[in-house]
Amino acid sequence: MDAQAHWERIYTQKAPDQVSWYRPHLETSIALIQQANPSRTASIIDVGGGESTLVDDLLAQAYSDVTVLDISQAAIDANRRRLGPAAENVRWLAADITQLSLEPAAYDVWHDRAVFHFLTAQQDRAAYVRQVLRAVRPGGHVIVSTFGPEGPTKCSGLDVVRYDAPSLHGAFGPHFRLIESKKELHDTPFGTVQQFLYCHCIVQ
Repeated sequence: MDAQAHWERIYTQKAPDQVSWYRPHLETSIALIQQANPSRTASIIDVGGGESTLVDDLLAQAYSDVTVLDISQAAIDANRRRLGPAAENVRWLAADITQLSLEPAAYDVWHDRAVFHFLTAQQDRAAYVRQVLRAVRPGGHVIVSTFGPEGPTKCSGLDVVRYDAPSLHGAFGPHFRLIESKKELHDTPFGTVQQFLYCHCIVQ
């Protein structure tokens, strides 16, 4: 099963709160985005947005230029239904982040919670980093969250790569200046705890 088919199945068969990464609100992500660029006209892309409520919270805080990208059309459709008329204020992209070509220098803030750690092949990670360098303006902010060194080794039946701050920053390379990193213990809907790592970088 290819990646798109896998995620279409997940989002078609499971409710939003029946997946391990579910969180009612992504408080850490919101705080980092606000810290990175408090301007409500900042152009923000949420990569792997899935059925996350991050887009709801960004709109509620009057961010006016938000793009949500996910490999699953089912996830995009569910998000649009939840938002109702407010969905018209968001740009929606159903695509594989390693394969499409985003507009150059289009974004001030790139956010990804739990996509990058699924890229177990070096060529996919390299393609992802090329996308970031293409799509984020020089001086723009990149906020990426993966499983930390004590996080799980698999998620949704797929292998993942766990990172600490040096290895995650190293995966992106010298064009990115690390501003800060932090770990978060995420309580899953199933009563378990997962360690996430957040890194915030600036594109140089």
